Amino acid sequence: MSPAVTPIQTEIHAQMQDTGRRARAAARIMATAETRSKNQALQEIAHRLLSGQEALLIANARDLKAGAENSLAAALIDRLELNRARIQAMADGMHEVAALADPVGAITDLSFRPSGIQVGRMRVPLGVVGIIYESRPNVTADAAALCLKSGNASILRGGSEALHSNLAIAACMRAGLQAAKLPEHAVQIIETADRAAVGALLSMPEYVDVIVPRGGKGLIERVSREARMPVIKHLDGICHVYVDDRADLDQAVAIAFNAKTQRYGTCNTMECLLVAADVARPVLDRLVPMYLGKGVEIRGCEKSRAMFAAIKPATEQDYHTEYLAPILSLRIVSGLDEAIDHIEHYGSRHTDSIVTGDLIRARRFLREVDSSSVMVNASTRFADGFEYGLGAEVGISTDKFHARGPVGLEGLTSQKWIVLGDGHIRQP
Repeated sequence: MSPAVTPIQTEIHAQMQDTGRRARAAARIMATAETRSKNQALQEIAHRLLSGQEALLIANARDLKAGAENSLAAALIDRLELNRARIQAMADGMHEVAALADPVGAITDLSFRPSGIQVGRMRVPLGVVGIIYESRPNVTADAAALCLKSGNASILRGGSEALHSNLAIAACMRAGLQAAKLPEHAVQIIETADRAAVGALLSMPEYVDVIVPRGGKGLIERVSREARMPVIKHLDGICHVYVDDRADLDQAVAIAFNAKTQRYGTCNTMECLLVAADVARPVLDRLVPMYLGKGVEIRGCEKSRAMFAAIKPATEQDYHTEYLAPILSLRIVSGLDEAIDHIEHYGSRHTDSIVTGDLIRARRFLREVDSSSVMVNASTRFADGFEYGLGAEVGISTDKFHARGPVGLEGLTSQKWIVLGDGHIRQP
């Protein structure tokens, strides 16, 4: 028997329906908004973020106080905190998105057919984008900016721990949209921390065209399971660097060290290092002390453990694990074929890199590794929207439809076929 629906759940469902209706109406206007109006809105929002710093900091202080009282982990407190530098970064992000080319309305691949018609494709907004995320208030600004510039309406559901901060940022968004004479409901923040709101959002395909979850594995699994609309997501970031036996060893050491230690808690951090057997000794003689010196725990295969007593034994589960911590799994492989097989079996289709001086092997790796980002002689840490020239991103997708990799402006649009004729009719 299904659990009884409470009056609060009924009220939240009604509120979410209203939110969806407002978003759908706003999306129709945003889809045809001129680029200069969208850019003006972004610039007005940036101005209000800076002029309203004191209100943002006061709201954020309430969230930080509640977080401390609820024993929120130090890493989450750090993500939650706003300061003047972070507010400036949010404002700068608005200007950066405003400076990007507007993808909406772009026509590509226009060509004549034998019948005389012209056929092409036009880029159009997705409609209403729902984004569910945790902890970081800056995601509110980044996500809203990208949705706005790409002609979409957005419904944003941040973590309950950042509710006051997100509402204060949303007030700046509404004011900026109004100043640019765009619908204020083009950006809406869900104002309740009740988890029932998430369930309601996921059950509204008539109002929401796509959902983007940003957060831990539990959140993404729930959204993938319950959503009645398409989901843009990645579940794990089990990223690999493979050091080939034809690699420049200085490059290999620098890339492998950076890919793991530049930041530990990001989805594009290397979690598994693969090294060709013929260069394992010279590569690991340099890398292992460097990792240990940074406090990185190494869990390796039997061959690597025979070389270094400090390496702990790796289990089968280690190679399936996204650590998001100073822990690294290591495996010595016979060569390129075994490296590709390992990535196919254990990888998460996120980001994988080869270090090699052999062009043929590099091209094989690019062609055969089925990940959303595949790299040659570069750190996996480059796999994000800013580094790819997309501006901010709403997330990274490891799916194959419709967006793949970092999702920026273009990933928040789709394409429709257009046909241009001059009285053409189809002949028998």
